[in-house]
Amino acid sequence: MAIDIKVPQLPESVADATIATWHVKPGDKVSRDQNLVDIETDKVVLEVVAEADGVLGEITAEEGTTVTAEEVIGKIEEGDGASASDDKSDDKDSGDDKKSEKKESDSSEDKGSDKKGSGEKMEVKVPQLPESVSDATVSTWHVKAGDAVKRDQNLVDIETDKVVLEVVAPADGVLAEIKHEEGATVGADDVIGIVEAGGSAGGSSSKSEESKSESSSESKEDDGDNEVAGPAVRRLLGEHGLKPSDVKGTGKGGRVTKEDVEKHVKGQSSSKSSDSSKQQSSQPAVSGDREQKRVPMTRLRKRIAERLLQAKNDTAMLTTFNEINMKPIMDLRKKYKDVFEETHGTRLGFMGFYVKAVTEALKRFPDVNASIDGDDIVYHNFFDISIAVSTPRGLVTPVLRDTDRLSIADMENGIRDLAIKGRDGKLTMDEMQGGNFTITNGGVFGSLLSTPILNPPQSAILGMHKIQERAMVVDGKIEILPMMYLALSYDHRIIDGKQSVGFLVTVKELLEDPQRLILDI
Repeated sequence: MAIDIKVPQLPESVADATIATWHVKPGDKVSRDQNLVDIETDKVVLEVVAEADGVLGEITAEEGTTVTAEEVIGKIEEGDGASASDDKSDDKDSGDDKKSEKKESDSSEDKGSDKKGSGEKMEVKVPQLPESVSDATVSTWHVKAGDAVKRDQNLVDIETDKVVLEVVAPADGVLAEIKHEEGATVGADDVIGIVEAGGSAGGSSSKSEESKSESSSESKEDDGDNEVAGPAVRRLLGEHGLKPSDVKGTGKGGRVTKEDVEKHVKGQSSSKSSDSSKQQSSQPAVSGDREQKRVPMTRLRKRIAERLLQAKNDTAMLTTFNEINMKPIMDLRKKYKDVFEETHGTRLGFMGFYVKAVTEALKRFPDVNASIDGDDIVYHNFFDISIAVSTPRGLVTPVLRDTDRLSIADMENGIRDLAIKGRDGKLTMDEMQGGNFTITNGGVFGSLLSTPILNPPQSAILGMHKIQERAMVVDGKIEILPMMYLALSYDHRIIDGKQSVGFLVTVKELLEDPQRLILDI
């Protein structure tokens, strides 16, 4: 009886996954609970094990294929697998006979069961793309036209907004033609190359053997890389000009993770910076070739660039500034932070006060809490604040909902939870979508002043900055006070200057008198 091999349930907020590595081939004997295949998501690598003893009958989803939860990716034939093993043995004998016959005469035809050695031309196609993805980009060809290839060898990487797909050779032979070069935009099932099954690379037999030998060694090297790094990690390695062997893997079985690569790159940067400073101190002049490296933008980076440019081009963005005396909040925080943490189980930070002040200001200036939809203005009678959170994968803006119903303690707890989820890569799509207004804090990175960019379709964003002591005049006397610049970027199509300035002044006044926030006055 055949048993289906299925993709397990995927982590929350993960829609699809990629077949990373098959550890067995069709016809191989397998034991119950033996790891058959690794399935990779953006967050974890899942192992799929055999449900019973038997033989792997077929693989329906090759490495690099995008799959979803519960999808059938292979079958196991229950039993000792004797017949399958015999068939495999027969195929091997047949293959040996064919090799012998080919040595005797190049014109002799194969008599075994494998019919793909006759020079049949096979199309290399773009696999099915993930849901909501209409096209992809040819990222990297790993072989050249005329190179010998082996069945299931990775030929080319196809990049989408979400995943990197590997396209493998359908049979042993030669890559006869590349129809779409690197950088070309392609759709699902587009033919991007031709493999001539059973063909030979080069013109002479000696060249053929040499090419096959090189291909074999490269294939072994690729297989080793495939075992220690999945497609997404290999793409990240490629962006930094690294190989899996360059990075020490901390994952299961020595597998290289994204965090390992980022840590390695960070270490390299620190080392280069240190070496550079030493060289500059000892060598006044630049020596050697001053080379440049040009690499194509990844599809994800292109998407980010398009969205930021869209925000700049499609809105009448303007920024107004003010400054705030942080001493009242800092004094209040210093006085009550220990009691607050004991009572509520979370630290008393600055963000809770800012979210509270912004929520109150949005109530007074409803245009700032609105957005444009075509020729209509949509006024939101609820208060969902997006909080910019820095994660290993970049800046994200999860949403703190119904802030008008939350206490400062609730806000601090909510912000902490969102930050932890962002760091661990566990934010859901629901937590990332929506939001009527964004707060971003560049001060944690040392920014003194900036002009934050709008987060469409929102109409405004508040930028917090570094707290810095400055000399200020108070009642005719100079005092040293902890000051922070605030920046409000807004869409001038919907928000007038009077409203934007009034909104920012309201935030300033509430924060400089935090008792009003607590008393809701």
